[in-house]
Amino acid sequence: MSGPRRGKKSNQRGRASRGKARSPRDFWGAETTEDRGHAPIRAAQRPTALIQSLGPPPLPNGAIAEHYFEVIYERAAALAIALAASAGLSGIDERGQGDEDDQDR
Repeated sequence: MSGPRRGKKSNQRGRASRGKARSPRDFWGAETTEDRGHAPIRAAQRPTALIQSLGPPPLPNGAIAEHYFEVIYERAAALAIALAASAGLSGIDERGQGDEDDQDR
């Protein structure tokens, strides 16, 4: 048996990955101190719409599985809105009322 092969020299190995280092600011954009304000997070009218557009799940007893998936998606959407409300990011006030824009829909 022959001995282990020797790899390339270490100084040749990193040439391709030594490109110009980019600063985080290049990726994330310029730093601003102004508060832009964010649009309020609103609950989806049908949180299962995207998943339902994919069709029934390819599982035995797919109708039963689909029902359980819908329950999970609706619960996840409710928790997301609750989290947004606790952070003051939702369009729901303390009384559980939506913004005036929500009433028009």
